[in-house]
Amino acid sequence: MFQVRIHGRGGQGVVTAAEMLSIAAFIEGKHSQAFPSFGSERMGAPVMAFCRIDAKEIRLREPVLNPDALIIQDPGLLHQVNLFEGLAEHGYILINSTHTLAELGLEDYLREHPPRQVCVIPASEIALKHVGRPLPNAALLGGFAALTGLIQMEALQAAIRDKFSGKIAEQNIAAAQAAFAQVQANTQGATPC
Repeated sequence: MFQVRIHGRGGQGVVTAAEMLSIAAFIEGKHSQAFPSFGSERMGAPVMAFCRIDAKEIRLREPVLNPDALIIQDPGLLHQVNLFEGLAEHGYILINSTHTLAELGLEDYLREHPPRQVCVIPASEIALKHVGRPLPNAALLGGFAALTGLIQMEALQAAIRDKFSGKIAEQNIAAAQAAFAQVQANTQGATPC
């Protein structure tokens, strides 16, 4: 089973990202589930959502404590809570930021982590360009697809169309494709993202 934990703030589409990832996996014939972790959240408060993907039925219902991948939509959370707690030793990390790992204060922390499994992309900027709003969720899912290979871009596009319609769907697909291309180019090049 592959488990994903998504961190962000209320209003950034954290829950929607988990749902779209789950839908994409389902479209590919996998079993999946997505659910949020809610307390007294409000717009701007830290939020978590989870997604599990497996080849067989998933019976677990508890929060993801040991994720295989982290998607961090808001880099402002990096030093507020221990986002990396429980992360699998060779887990994937995707961070929405315009800063490098060193600028984010993570270079030493992630020094022993496989560099090809850690990526920082400007998902909010990509979304602003393609969607007109800095909502990074679809762009991050495109980056996730390229980084992990767990879902195919075609399934993600279908999931986005399932969640949104018309122009909004196409704009989010454009953001996901741009992030996918950026991460793919970086992970295949000489330097990691």
